[in-house]
Amino acid sequence: MEHEPLIRLGVFLGVFAVMAGWELLRAARPGLQPKARRWLTNWAVAALDSLVVRLLFPAAAVGAALDAQAQGWGLFPMLGAPGWLAFILSVALLDLAIWAQHLVFHKVPVLWRLHRVHHADRDVDVTTAIRFHPVEIALSMLLKIGLVYALGAPAAAVLVFEVLLNGCAMFNHANIRLPAGVERPLRWLLVTPEMHRIHHSVRREEADSNYGFSVSWWDRLFGTYSARARGGEAGLKLGLSAHQDDAPSGLLWSLLFPFRAR
Repeated sequence: MEHEPLIRLGVFLGVFAVMAGWELLRAARPGLQPKARRWLTNWAVAALDSLVVRLLFPAAAVGAALDAQAQGWGLFPMLGAPGWLAFILSVALLDLAIWAQHLVFHKVPVLWRLHRVHHADRDVDVTTAIRFHPVEIALSMLLKIGLVYALGAPAAAVLVFEVLLNGCAMFNHANIRLPAGVERPLRWLLVTPEMHRIHHSVRREEADSNYGFSVSWWDRLFGTYSARARGGEAGLKLGLSAHQDDAPSGLLWSLLFPFRAR
């Protein structure tokens, strides 16, 4: 798709700028770690993620969709599904797959070792949304590409899904607070920052809830929705209980964390 990189970059920079500005003007929670070091580390991790994906999967998920379309592969072409239906179902099923992947990364010990790099960030904010270990990102991309081929998902649907996922993740990781009159009805549709902060709690039973990155439907449907932290927003402690220090804000620490002794 000719304008795919510009669309991705434009949405990413736009949402990031809005969330970062909101945090600067009215942060929901005070910072605990050196912000400059944290941001540098999180951006460096994101840059490594992009490099790994580019090297391992040059065409990525949208390229896989274009290839599947050219070859006539996938469930939707096989069933002769109309384009509009294939589009809607592809976006929904890809989002469900990422929700399920997130849950599995919490439940399988070896995968949790990778995913806890994301959870080690004590000051959850807009940059936490781009803090995922490169190995986790590679595995996630492999899952998406496999599902795109299996479905024969339209390239436009894959692009819309990825743009929405990225934008929603920055929104619900942002260190902001919505007015109660907006937040309560909005979380029937989207994962809000207040809802997702519960997922970043040091309490494992709270971290094992609210797995959604975009819509809140999957958690409600599968019984993993948590409406409120045990101690409320004021009593919510974020990060990993064993790493309540400044170590997670370091780049080398973050990259080597999954491979350290238990």
